[in-house]
Amino acid sequence: MPGQWNFEALAAMDGLGQLQAIEQGLMPPPPVMATVDMCGFHAERGSVTVRMYAQSFHYNPLGGVHGGMIATLLDTAAGCSVHSTLAVGEGYTSLDLSTKFLRPVTTESGLLTCVGKVISRGRRTALAEAQLTDETGRVLAHATSSCMIFS
Repeated sequence: MPGQWNFEALAAMDGLGQLQAIEQGLMPPPPVMATVDMCGFHAERGSVTVRMYAQSFHYNPLGGVHGGMIATLLDTAAGCSVHSTLAVGEGYTSLDLSTKFLRPVTTESGLLTCVGKVISRGRRTALAEAQLTDETGRVLAHATSSCMIFS
């Protein structure tokens, strides 16, 4: 049922099925998406795209989008790209996130698009990357993430 978590149904799906159920509105999105006001989400096996408009409530005291907001987008895209490769009964957790902030992000950046992709997927670990671009396609930030996979 939309709007409610059905953990039994989620447990019966592989990772891509879980993410697609969220994308299709069959399951509610994770609360963090509402917290930062993400407005788009698309999952394919090994790749996830998230979108968010840069807004003034994301700002730090210096007048730019807070690095934590940027890292949240990068972590979501990279981590969910690994999530999309999980078999039924598998889980994962991020071990690290190495982030590079390349350009300032402000409300003038417009719609931010963050694409995460799996670089390498083994039995116990995975390596993913994510790239954040502004509305014109300029790269704003990049990250890599190592994830541990478990049963």
